[in-house]
Amino acid sequence: MITNINLKIAEEIRVRGTVQGVGFRPTVYRLAKLCNLRGEVCNDGEGVLIKVVGTAEAVETFVDRLQQECPPLAKIEAIARFPLSQSPNYTDFTITQSISNKVKTSITPDAATCPQCKAEIFDPFSRWYRYPFTNCTHCGPRLSIVRAIPYDRRNTSMANFTMCADCAKEYADVTNRRFHAQPVACHFCGPKAWLERADGKPIVSDMFSMLDDVDAVCTLLQRGEIVAIKGIGGIHLACDATNETAVQKLRERKHRYHKPFALMAKNLEIIEKYCVINELERELLESAAAPIVLLKLKEHNPEIPKPIAASVAPNIKSLGFMLPYTPLHHLILRRMERPIVLTSGNLSDEPQCITNEVAKDKLSKIADYFLLHNRDIVNRVDDSVVKVVGNRLQILRRARGYAPAPIRLPSGFEQAPPILAMGSELKNTFCLLREGEAILSQHLGDLENVAALTAYRETLELYLHLFEHKPEAIALDLHPEYLSTKIGKELGINQVYSIQHHHAHIAACMAENGITLETKPILGIALDGLGYGEDGTLWGGEFLLADYRSYERLATFKPIAMLGGEQAIYQPWRNTYAHLMAGFNWEELEVKYRELEILEFLGRQPRSLLNQMLVKGINSPLASSAGRLFDGVAAALGICCDRASYEGQGAIELEALVDDIDEETGYPFEIISAPIYYLEPRTMWQALLTDLQQGVSQRVMATRFHLGLAKAIASMVNHLRETHSFTQVALTGGVFQNQVLLEQVSKQLNVMDLTVLTHSLVPANDGGLSLGQVAIAAAKSIQKGNIKCV
Repeated sequence: MITNINLKIAEEIRVRGTVQGVGFRPTVYRLAKLCNLRGEVCNDGEGVLIKVVGTAEAVETFVDRLQQECPPLAKIEAIARFPLSQSPNYTDFTITQSISNKVKTSITPDAATCPQCKAEIFDPFSRWYRYPFTNCTHCGPRLSIVRAIPYDRRNTSMANFTMCADCAKEYADVTNRRFHAQPVACHFCGPKAWLERADGKPIVSDMFSMLDDVDAVCTLLQRGEIVAIKGIGGIHLACDATNETAVQKLRERKHRYHKPFALMAKNLEIIEKYCVINELERELLESAAAPIVLLKLKEHNPEIPKPIAASVAPNIKSLGFMLPYTPLHHLILRRMERPIVLTSGNLSDEPQCITNEVAKDKLSKIADYFLLHNRDIVNRVDDSVVKVVGNRLQILRRARGYAPAPIRLPSGFEQAPPILAMGSELKNTFCLLREGEAILSQHLGDLENVAALTAYRETLELYLHLFEHKPEAIALDLHPEYLSTKIGKELGINQVYSIQHHHAHIAACMAENGITLETKPILGIALDGLGYGEDGTLWGGEFLLADYRSYERLATFKPIAMLGGEQAIYQPWRNTYAHLMAGFNWEELEVKYRELEILEFLGRQPRSLLNQMLVKGINSPLASSAGRLFDGVAAALGICCDRASYEGQGAIELEALVDDIDEETGYPFEIISAPIYYLEPRTMWQALLTDLQQGVSQRVMATRFHLGLAKAIASMVNHLRETHSFTQVALTGGVFQNQVLLEQVSKQLNVMDLTVLTHSLVPANDGGLSLGQVAIAAAKSIQKGNIKCV
């Protein structure tokens, strides 16, 4: 410890974390000058490098204030200080050119427009008045435009735009908010936006009054037109959310018939007319990440001039809202006093378009107009989707605003070598591990789509290049037919870890909750659609006693045939039939319940063929899938019985029916032991069919199912606790995105004095799987002391 505070010292200070492109160097400069220090600061591949000369007291004050006054978008992961053997001959403090060396820094997520920039685009006396690409060090594009590190203009898609004298002056002025803001630009020197008709005909000024092409979009939306809008990380399709005709037209053209649309409104006041917003939801909407936030729909508000079109979110009691997050969106919505639909610019299930040419090719039969611009989108970044459960954030899709912010794994993981995890088949992300830090990609979608697979390959290549990541090991899903697994094997990395799907889900939950490497095994409950089990069957409702290195399967949901294989996902009645045939015979059902609509529907199907498939196991693999149980129950209640137009539709609409859960008793399940414990749903089906027969409402039956399943899960946990020692339970997998189920299970486990772990940093669904894969591979490699194939 330095005892003489007036002693002159010279130090090199290394700052790691999210410290580039966020105004960090200007902050260093300002604080160094205030502390009367001499020296320099620069960006390099490891983060920010500072050299200072001054009194010991001044240097200590400088380091303390640097941590306290960190810029809004920055995140300091570590500060390391080293004495300089010779005091450099500095006469002032300066910001110097970036240095290219080994990349250890991180890339900042794209950030929503800051209040200062928003004020400028609406100020007639500002030179950024109505400029749709206004930004500063506190906001604007980052990941979406970067091609390489260091994050300098030459390494972004802004390299094509030479700064004018005014922008260059502000860029070089350390006291200015735009000092070293790499995308800085203005009307004179920056990107331009323009409007086109989808039919190629010219736009003439007398078609509508407008301030400019961006302002014209508002008029078009008010008239009921569909407009494709190129934003910060992709192209969206927009229409008036209160215009039923426009919304239906968008659904038909996009071939997206039921899945809810995301909405945008110009301010919170408009959103509050339609939805209930709590304090945390308000913070999320106004945050720099500016995600889509799922909000509870108000049942009735007489102040609403026009309600949201019914087809925006059919049969759902929530709406996904976001606020404008770029100047372009703010300007479009300036005159819009009602919400708009703002959904991804693509055909259903394809990735979002990002180039002008592809958009005009693929969206010309959907959109009536295009609002395009000439700044390239380097990285496709979808809108993030979040919701609040029990006053805690739950991320459903981690993309714009969150990715690729690193996730620090618990202490001990820094011993692991560089690892690449390839993620899953659906809702894919991949993950890079370096020095205990996990870098999760943005949401990349479902790899079964050719365009999404191509985007996955391109993004993976980009990340490996950006972070100069050379993995010594690779983590793959155990399923041999997953495309992510096949691509991973093609990379030729010798050290391969094949990770069981549900173990990865549990490890992801453990990692983000800070569970250390040496923690005793916890109970993980992983509920989802499907995952490949080590016994070669399909799992999906699992109770695993697990740490990072291994697991023991203690219990499961009863395995039921997926009748027709993948068809069972999109034709929910197949799950109903398979469940009923696993617990009853058809003659018994016909005697007791022949008048039920679901029995009549199933009786019209080719039962002879279906029974042969079940008996002989033809294209009907057994699966302990919680997701398929939800589908089967939904279909029995008449919810999208014949066909689901998107994955999980039945479960989502079933949850939306739940009402007055504290007033109901749940449907019963049994716990059976043979050879491992499983939940037997036969008694549940008996009770449900009886309720159907008695004309009980869908709302009551949906409530009883959710409550009964939650109680059954808690009972299974209590049963397992009699023979196994654990104090913590991780709830994970896509089914636990069901808020009712998550809250009810958590409530009952808390009563049992168990610590409940849930997700908040990564999705509970397969979007978080790669984090768990990388944690397991790292733990195994550390255990071995070196990496070997397993």
